[in-house]
Amino acid sequence: MKKIAKVLIGTSLLGISLAVHAATTLTVASFPDFDKAVTAAIPEWKKLYPDVDIKIVSEKIGEHHTTMKNALVSGNGLPDVMGIEFGFIGGFAELNGLEDLSRSPYNARFYQHNFVSFTFPQATSHTGELVAMPADIGPGTLFYRKDILDKAGVSESALTKSWESYIQAGKTIKAKTGILLLPHANEIMSIYIRSGLKDGDGLYFDKDKNVLVEGPRFVRAFELAKTVRDAGLDQKIPAWSPEWTEGFKQGSFASIMTGAWLGQHMSSWLAPDSKGLWRAADLPGGAFGSWGGSFYGIPKMSKHKSLAWKFIKFMTLRKRSQINSFVAVNAFPALLEAQSDPFFQQPIEYLGGQKARPLWRNAALHTQSIAVDKYDPIATTIVTDELAKVLDEGKSIKAALADAKNEIERRAKRDGKK
Repeated sequence: MKKIAKVLIGTSLLGISLAVHAATTLTVASFPDFDKAVTAAIPEWKKLYPDVDIKIVSEKIGEHHTTMKNALVSGNGLPDVMGIEFGFIGGFAELNGLEDLSRSPYNARFYQHNFVSFTFPQATSHTGELVAMPADIGPGTLFYRKDILDKAGVSESALTKSWESYIQAGKTIKAKTGILLLPHANEIMSIYIRSGLKDGDGLYFDKDKNVLVEGPRFVRAFELAKTVRDAGLDQKIPAWSPEWTEGFKQGSFASIMTGAWLGQHMSSWLAPDSKGLWRAADLPGGAFGSWGGSFYGIPKMSKHKSLAWKFIKFMTLRKRSQINSFVAVNAFPALLEAQSDPFFQQPIEYLGGQKARPLWRNAALHTQSIAVDKYDPIATTIVTDELAKVLDEGKSIKAALADAKNEIERRAKRDGKK
């Protein structure tokens, strides 16, 4: 690991001062639960800036990013600070509406080694502009119901040893309990394509903008998902649907693969009555991947750029702010210094007293950098749709991936990518 540059909290490195900014309101546009991290930080922010109010404008994650995209295009209705989820970074970077934080007066790359290594590449455009600062990350993890595994006589190691072992464990669980392995087979695809990447490669495009979806990573991901479906091990319910949320409450599936942040949702609203039943583990087959993550950017049309940058540094470079966010909404800190806090060693009551945070920290440290592209969201939709045709309609994997590649290239060419 590269040496971590020492970050001093004071008036020098962070540029935080006690100067009064009379009658100033800093507008932060965000989404649940990322907005709660800002709310948790306001009391300490006000100690430093008593005359600078924070106004939070929050919408559901999809609506927020649509609103922000339209604002970046039109130049109207922009906040001073913009919360951005990882999946939207590439598209926002290409709109040329966000400040390049690598340039003066920000010089954000000075702080790069203070963060988990894959975060800055996630926020860097293909032209090298750094459009956002990382706040939290989503280490990929496997959540599983220990009580269900115990009833089936299946061990955690059977779930995690390999992908084949994971699927076989699912067959045993179904045979002995009637409970299915996971909500939807496309989870395996989504996780698998995020693991085993070469540092700097993208999910769907290589460094030369060639589409990668016909490669072995995608073939294997589709094969694993199809094996799960053919064995009848998934409920066929998409994430965030009413049926999906009900599945948590009813305990109708034994595991789910996603970012570590889902633990907060499970404990707070998805399945609070399942306290003590869930556990966390590494992904099957020694896979490591990043699933989500949140960033802060500054629109070029921000009216308070200097204060916006102070606020972003307050939220991302200040250890206490990062820990407060972690405590408030389980926002796993991107700042390496925060990951050494004693809070990481505390047992998680919802997970039966498991000390899961070191597990997630290790996953983050083993996750490779992923280059972002503005067509990542489109490629995700196209690939997911083609997988559905494989799972639901019997389309061949080879044909599905060939069609996905052609459609991604067609969309990119239509919009002048090549």
